[in-house]
Amino acid sequence: MTAKIGSILISGCSSGIGLWCAQRMAEHGWRVFATARKAEDVAMLSELGLEALLLDVADSASISACVAEILLRTDGRLDALFNNAGFGVPGAVEDLSREAMRHQFETNVFGAIELSNAILPVFRKQGFGRLIFNSSVLGFAAMPYRGAYNASKFALEGFADTLRQELHGSGVQVSLIEPGPIQSRFRANAATQFYRWINPTASFHRPSYQIMDERLKKQGPAAPFTLPEQAVLDVLLKALNAKKAAARYRVTTPTIIFWYLKRLLPTRALDRILLAASGDEPGFCYGRRSK
Repeated sequence: MTAKIGSILISGCSSGIGLWCAQRMAEHGWRVFATARKAEDVAMLSELGLEALLLDVADSASISACVAEILLRTDGRLDALFNNAGFGVPGAVEDLSREAMRHQFETNVFGAIELSNAILPVFRKQGFGRLIFNSSVLGFAAMPYRGAYNASKFALEGFADTLRQELHGSGVQVSLIEPGPIQSRFRANAATQFYRWINPTASFHRPSYQIMDERLKKQGPAAPFTLPEQAVLDVLLKALNAKKAAARYRVTTPTIIFWYLKRLLPTRALDRILLAASGDEPGFCYGRRSK
């Protein structure tokens, strides 16, 4: 299969998956519009030689301004959009305020869809385009203490599946990438969000939060089968180059395992496995202390 070269907008390029994909794709000849929400990160991207723009997907005005600037530079064309920007707000569901949940959804869901909707008229006019969402294993297999993030990725997958149906016959292809553990700053960023929104000392879940705090602060991979960012780039390129892109690309062994377990096991059995795999359970089960 001959690799395609074109133009792509990638959100969330300040670090991790977004930064890696932007750099490597630019090296391979793609015209990459690498975006970040902070001016200092845009400056960093520019210093790396990338075509960098400011984009905060939680801000409608920022989305409009960024898309307008890109279309101005490309004479109104774009080949692909990789919705990568996202983060996690850890915490038990009963400790999440409405404001915390809204904060999670503004970027992971509302921002991704609004950015996609801003680009879709261009794709429809062209008669082609690749719309790719960076989801997660937690977009189909929920784990405890990740409720806001789980829900945001479940919602994102619902939107992507609907878009795929609504765009049938348009030439626009929609794909989801579902990574498991990937080397990135995700845990460090999640720790910041946790202490912004959750008061662990006043919670019933304090013992679990102590374990979670250790995991979030751990240096290096915190989970088995963690892969480098290249693993996501590999499937991103598959989604971009395939004549008929897959609806889903599963990355890392845990994602593949849980995909099959969800189809084979009763829900309660899967719950027990997900509780054990989460790494945050200090002997609690369904809200009761185990003896």
